[in-house]
Amino acid sequence: MNRILVIRGGAIGDFILTLPALKALRDARPQAHIEILGYRHIAVLAENRFYAQAVRSIEYGPLARFFARDCELPAELADYFAGFDLIVSYLYDPDQVFETNLRRCGVEDLICGPARIVENAGHAARQLAQPVESLGINVADLAGKIFPSVEDREFARDFLSSMRQPIIAIHPGSGSQAKNWPVENWIGLFSPNSRFANLERVLVISGEADAAQGEQLAREWNNRGARFARNLPLPRLAAVLEHATFIGHDSGISHLAAAAGANCILLFGPTDPDVWAPMNENVRVLRAPGGRLSDLQIETVEAAFAGLCS
Repeated sequence: MNRILVIRGGAIGDFILTLPALKALRDARPQAHIEILGYRHIAVLAENRFYAQAVRSIEYGPLARFFARDCELPAELADYFAGFDLIVSYLYDPDQVFETNLRRCGVEDLICGPARIVENAGHAARQLAQPVESLGINVADLAGKIFPSVEDREFARDFLSSMRQPIIAIHPGSGSQAKNWPVENWIGLFSPNSRFANLERVLVISGEADAAQGEQLAREWNNRGARFARNLPLPRLAAVLEHATFIGHDSGISHLAAAAGANCILLFGPTDPDVWAPMNENVRVLRAPGGRLSDLQIETVEAAFAGLCS
């Protein structure tokens, strides 16, 4: 197995939940050339950062032919796939069209992993470890880990140089409104009368999917000294979060914070933390009563946060 390709699409959290399997693979094959075919802005977390030597975009136009039956396959991609000794694919391929086309290229050693997580079938990271464990490689540690580069850490030092330490990072959004603690509660947690009234240590993280929450806090906290990190590249954001205290939801950014080493309090509502929460020791989960995050009291989060900061 001198050349290994891992095909992994999905969102940020899906990718990070796969990292324990990839780490076990890298540890077992330290000299192998490993590439990842995925969404570049996510998979770059692994590129020349321990896991893989290269990343290729799954959004490359000619790749679409591999999802059609009896289609003439681009010679360039056929040669590319055939050049690997092992391919591990997590793509959703219920009719095995993609698999069939890979084998048409001469791919012999192909392992297909779970494209979707099954509830009540164990933690997501354990399910995603199955393809690697089928090779006889034990995936013992299910905690995702991010390894920022020197350049990532240099950016983080510059980005945070004007902030008071230690940093409190919050991510008030997620990919689903049902998984979000109400913005009013975030405002209350850091109200002028709270024990966390000093916002000069607070970093608010937001991306395209949760820009509205970040903008609302920016208006509410105008001139109170909070810093806002909008749409940072994921490797740089991981380095920023590396030594922070973090509060977030069931989201990809929470998985990123946990994998980067931040001490985390994660607020869970309708989703099951036994399946979806990071397995890292630096994570504490607060689950909302009845699965409704609006029922999770500010005092409960404040007490947990105070304990983490003490």
